[in-house]
Amino acid sequence: MTYRAASADTPVRVERCDVCIVGAGLAGVNALFVASQYLSPSQKVILVDRRDRSGGMWVDTYAYVRLHQPYGLFTAGNIKWTLGQDRSYLATKDEVLTHFEHCLAVVKQRVQVDEYFGWTLESHDESDGIVRLTCTSSDGQLMVVEARRLIKASGFGVVPNDPLGISSARVVSVSPDFCDMRGDEMRASDAPVWVVGGGKTAMDTAHTLITEYPGREVNLVAGSGTFFSNRDRLFPVGGRRWWSGTLVTGIFMELGRRFDGTNETDVASWLRDTYGTWLTPTTGNYLLGLLSESENKTIATGLNEVIMDHVVDAVDRNGETDLVFRSGSAKTIQPGSWIVNCTGYMLRGDHPYEPYVSDSGAVVSVQPRSATLHLTSYMGYFLTHLMFLDKLRDIPLYELDAPDLRKKSNAVFPYTLGSLAMHNLSLIVDSVPHKVLLDCGLDLDRWYPLPRRMIGTARFMLTHRRGREHLRQTLDTVRERFDVRCGPLGYA
Repeated sequence: MTYRAASADTPVRVERCDVCIVGAGLAGVNALFVASQYLSPSQKVILVDRRDRSGGMWVDTYAYVRLHQPYGLFTAGNIKWTLGQDRSYLATKDEVLTHFEHCLAVVKQRVQVDEYFGWTLESHDESDGIVRLTCTSSDGQLMVVEARRLIKASGFGVVPNDPLGISSARVVSVSPDFCDMRGDEMRASDAPVWVVGGGKTAMDTAHTLITEYPGREVNLVAGSGTFFSNRDRLFPVGGRRWWSGTLVTGIFMELGRRFDGTNETDVASWLRDTYGTWLTPTTGNYLLGLLSESENKTIATGLNEVIMDHVVDAVDRNGETDLVFRSGSAKTIQPGSWIVNCTGYMLRGDHPYEPYVSDSGAVVSVQPRSATLHLTSYMGYFLTHLMFLDKLRDIPLYELDAPDLRKKSNAVFPYTLGSLAMHNLSLIVDSVPHKVLLDCGLDLDRWYPLPRRMIGTARFMLTHRRGREHLRQTLDTVRERFDVRCGPLGYA
């Protein structure tokens, strides 16, 4: 139905539903999967997303991106892929987006889903047991949604990277999100390329350039350096799945046991040496990325130069072009060189704090300012279960202002996330049916055969309660040490 607002001539569309989910990325689609488990076929979900289709950051990201992990471990709930590739295959961008469409199709067989792509949530409020949302479309339409429950699954709010703003008129500054490294413009050039960044985007970009253009000069400006989880150790292939590798839950348990909120340097050294791989001589960052030994070797062999510094500008002076670094040093580069901005996507911007659940329990917010697990995809899955079970406000989950902590200590950040995840998962498993855990297709332990998973699950179930107090003390230590929000809802 429609009506005309009293203060304007703009038609306002009004829609009503049982659940409204804002965000159709991995967090939102997992929330949608879970909601469909609790709703009847006659009930309705409205799915809203500012993009023109489902997929979240995968809609915007660079064309040559591939999944970090084997494709079957990236899904909504227990929905299986239809790709038919070898289980260790790393899916492409288009294949991932196709799977998002498949997930929506599966959920639509269970519950009514009305999609509103190209719509942005402007505001919402609660009254009389109803959540009212105001949304606008890309062409200026206005819509009010009245829902019994709202799940705001904005996730990490990833947006494309712009090219670096530089002073020089003699170089080409681009971003992978707007310039495919395999495209005609790059292919027609033989000028050197400077990849700026040390994370997974930089590794993907360097690997693509090195393999697409053998012999071309490719350089890396890697900041403080990064190490990655070694995909070969976490996801051994073939028969080795039966006896090699370590279940990811086991690694998280050991991380939680070792980290006490103050010893991040020792924990980083242990993790890097035991499960890591790295390209750069120093490794100041770890953000849960995966890299194989073969990828690492290809990149290391193909790079012309690695500079451990941060790019500030590229300037033309005295007839030459220099890259200028944060340290104050400079590097003369060839005119016509490409500068590719591969700096990080995660936890950028200044988003306002919002608790992960409202006072009424009718609104859930899946975003990093009130993180409850290490990834927002897991938050979308587990928080939605707790919401429908009416347990979300009763369980003393810790929330962490992840962007604030990362600004204050990049070194402490990943290990605090690990402790947060294990603390809260310990509380969640005591509060949900076992089927909730079995249906979580995001569980990386699914890579291993069932007998190994059962042993790992049994070990976790036998020990998680006794380790909970240490995890809580660790999180409290981080809170006091860095003055960040890290505690139960309402903690002062």
